Amino acid sequence: MSHTPHELIAEFPDQQDLLHSLKETDAHFAKLCDEYHTINRAIHRAETDVEPTDDLHMAEMRKQRMSLKDAVASALRTAT
Repeated sequence: MSHTPHELIAEFPDQQDLLHSLKETDAHFAKLCDEYHTINRAIHRAETDVEPTDDLHMAEMRKQRMSLKDAVASALRTAT
């Protein structure tokens, strides 16, 4: 288990400018990023035992994060 946060900028390092631009101009994309950030922070807090959770909840949060990351990746591909 990794205790490293999975920030979008780290996940898509070669698309930082596009991430920023889309967040500024596309409300739906900005909402996806905000939701990703929220769930990612919750996972990080759970992994570091700041806010412990059970395994089932952790698995559900990770699935949600992956789904949001896929949606962000899709939007980035469409925009390029």
